[in-house]
This record gives sequence, structure tokens and C-alpha cells, in this order.
Amino acid sequence: MRRNRSAEWVRRLTSESSLSVNDLIWPIFVQEGYSERTPVPSMPGVERLSIDLAVEAVSQAKALGIPAVAVFPVTPAELKTPDGKEATNPDNLVCRTVRAIKERHDDIGVICDVALDPYTTHGQDGIVRNGKIVNDETVEVLCQQAFVQARAGCDIIAPSDMMDGRIGAIRTALDAESLQDVSLLAYSAKYASAFYGPFRDAVGSAQNLGTADKRTYQMNPANTDEALREVELDIAEGADMVMVKPGMPYLDIVRRVKEAFGVPTFAYQVSGEYAMLRGAAEQDWLDWDEVLFESMVSFKRAGADGVFTYAALEIAKLLRA
Repeated sequence: MRRNRSAEWVRRLTSESSLSVNDLIWPIFVQEGYSERTPVPSMPGVERLSIDLAVEAVSQAKALGIPAVAVFPVTPAELKTPDGKEATNPDNLVCRTVRAIKERHDDIGVICDVALDPYTTHGQDGIVRNGKIVNDETVEVLCQQAFVQARAGCDIIAPSDMMDGRIGAIRTALDAESLQDVSLLAYSAKYASAFYGPFRDAVGSAQNLGTADKRTYQMNPANTDEALREVELDIAEGADMVMVKPGMPYLDIVRRVKEAFGVPTFAYQVSGEYAMLRGAAEQDWLDWDEVLFESMVSFKRAGADGVFTYAALEIAKLLRA
């Protein structure tokens, strides 16, 4: 067996999985202001950017060949409400960011998250009634949120809320408004994970959520068959692509989904995964470049067609080196 490992060229020749810039999706955090950047303490190397700087950052991504970026907003506290109505404002931070990006860069994909947690005072992804997250009423708002994002120029609507039936409802709503060319990336297998902590810091929802959790709508980490049911339902409702989130702790789910359905399947190297690797590298416990590549290859080996990663720019630069 060692003959096929004896030199770099033969290792490349016999490699079963490969990583390219085409596999990368870069999530960016946007904030109000002009020429402002705010570091995210729990995600070293990641910053919240004002719209003008976000547009410049997208220029870098495009120059490196990254196919798409995903936009996540830091909503000012004064705009948060129990019903998250700012999500449906056609001039909200996300919509203005999308328009600005598309005015400069119409040849890079823009993905928009659909969920209410950046906009609610309670930090939940849906509307709360009598202590419960109500499903159908939330879906109605999500359809409005998806509509304003699509009208702003978003290419891929990515519902991450995990409400039942939202993919079919959003697809129907978009088609009814002649937005049938907008794609749907369903966060189909999104788990109630402890790995999301730094992300909630980044978008400013951690304090709103407090000690509450999202276990009544996000998936139980113990379940795998349930993930296949979720994916099957979303595909039937019109999803063009599906997502498994988090990433590395759920590579078995990525593999099962890809083998079962053969649809474009994405994974998300979430904030906690990124922070662990980055933090260890900053302590010189791990080699950042090496573990970054190894983690990315693990997604490809499991069957992922692409990966959301906060390190997309760095990976793209390393691939060019």
C-alpha cells in the first residue's frame, strides 16, 4: 500500500477527494455604518462589516474565484421586535447589502438567510405565542422575508428556521410573484447544536436568546433517520439544494443525505468549529493551514458539494499558492 504514498505526485494522482475554490461559500456579517469594521471576539479573524466594506470584501472573494457569499445581518437593537417585522422591510440591512453587492458584482452568487432570530427581541427563529414558537404564522412572515430579499436581488434563498412546510410555502410565494428563477437552499438537517455560540455573538442574538433553546424546532443531535425525512420533505416541496448544519460533527448525515438523494448537498463549518480550530492554532497547538485543509477535505470525502466556511478567503489563497 505504501507504493501509492511514496511521493507527492503519486499521492495527488491517487487522491480520491479533491478541494477547489468552487467548493467554497463565504458567510459575511454586515452592520450599519460607513467604513466600519468590528471584530467578533469569539471568532478570531472574522469581522462585522458596514455595507461599503462588505462590497469590497466581495470583490476579494470574486477575484479569488469564490462562487458565492452568504449575508448575515447585525440588526440594531432598536429595530428588534417580538414579531421580527424588520425582516420584511424591503430597505432592511440585508436588502440594502444585496442591492449594493449586485450593483457592483452581478456575476457572484448571493445567498440570504431566512429566519427571524436576527430580528426578534427573544432571539428565536420564529414568532412566540404563549411561550411556544408558532409554526404557520411564522411561515407567513418567512414568505414575506424571502420575497423582499429576492426582490433586492438575492440569488438563493436559504431558510434556516426549521419551521415545517416553509420550503413549499416560500416556493409558492416566489413563483406567484414571477420570482421562479430564485433558488431555494433548504437548511434541511439543522441540529440544535452547541456549536452555534460564536455566530449568535456575531449577529447579536445571544443576549436576546439568553438561557432559552431551539430544541422544539431544530433537530435532536441523536437522530439520523429523521434527517432523511426532513430532506425528503424539503425536496418534495421544491428545494433545489439542501444543507446539513453543523458540519464536521455531522459528516455521517452529509454522507447519508448525498447517497440517498443525490441532490446538491452543502455543509456548514459553523462558528464553533471555526473558533475551535482558530483558537487552537493561535495557541500553536495546531497548524492552521493543515487542519483547515484537512477539515475541508473531510467534507468533500463525506459527499458535500460545497462548504460554508468563514475561512473561505484563506482557503482560496492557499489553493492558489
